Amino acid sequence: MLKAAHPAGEHLDTPPITALIPQARREHGLTQRALADLLCEISQNDSITREEVSRWERGKRIPGPYWRAWISAALDVPHAEVDRAAVVERASRRARTEDRPHTVGTVG
Repeated sequence: MLKAAHPAGEHLDTPPITALIPQARREHGLTQRALADLLCEISQNDSITREEVSRWERGKRIPGPYWRAWISAALDVPHAEVDRAAVVERASRRARTEDRPHTVGTVG
């Protein structure tokens, strides 16, 4: 039996946050560094770097609620859409994890 491409309840028209951030960033003519600088400026929190933006875009990390609110403001994307994009990415991660075969290592 084939798995559904999108789990029930998932928003079919919302891309994962790994696609939403770079697309919106490029539409605004921003580099990863410029987005990081903008996020630091508008949030008055200097903890975001270009490397963190890269991690979000590569799916290594999913921005938390605090940063999703600022991403929404910086990229002029509705906050609910950014939140849905994070949910879509999380569901995608779970699906990839469930699809991986579980192997048991042997001791030498």
